[in-house]
Amino acid sequence: MNYGFATSEANVLALNMADDPDRHGIQLYHHVVGPIDVRGWKLLEVGSGRGGGSSFIKRYLKPDRMIGLDLSKHAVHLSRERHRVDGLEFRVGDAENLPLDDGSVDAVINVESSHCYPSFSRFLSEVHRVLRPGGYFLYADFRARESVPAWHKSLMESGLALVKETDITPNVVMALERDNDRKLALIDRLVPRRLRASFFDFAAVKGSPLFEGFKSGNYAYRSFILRKPVS
Repeated sequence: MNYGFATSEANVLALNMADDPDRHGIQLYHHVVGPIDVRGWKLLEVGSGRGGGSSFIKRYLKPDRMIGLDLSKHAVHLSRERHRVDGLEFRVGDAENLPLDDGSVDAVINVESSHCYPSFSRFLSEVHRVLRPGGYFLYADFRARESVPAWHKSLMESGLALVKETDITPNVVMALERDNDRKLALIDRLVPRRLRASFFDFAAVKGSPLFEGFKSGNYAYRSFILRKPVS
């Protein structure tokens, strides 16, 4: 579950037929993780949700081991049931107190989750701790435009070196537009009428405050590649 990523070229990422309905959400993960060759690595996704992102990474990008971590026991249980892949596991855990040893992973992945954390700085401290020297933090999220300077400042003070930063707001808006009809159909089929208004904004469908915020520039969506120094 994320807002997706699209480009002017349609369906540029080759996917299995079973994965294609979730193309735009998968393309966001590919945009975030794909630039780094993670084959043979041990990866941690913090905020793995329903598990689809971790599953995509393990199946397509071929790390040796993939751990999906989420605060919700229900989400972890669902992920374990839905995504049974060799080398992929799901754990319950807190983003601000990661249950892993120091320097134990090659990369940490975090997609559209950190805006919910009580202490973003504490999360970054934990990312730095569990990464091996030279390991990567592969990250994407959004903030209100006026909060971007403070967001950026926290990242620059994390002890991680910025390798690349990209404003992908237009790509997210394009994905939301392309996926709008599918989301509306799902909401109509699965959500009781009295709850639909809140789901329209949660899903950022056209006309919702969040969608209009992305389109107007009041919200900024960015991706980052950061690296822990070797020494």
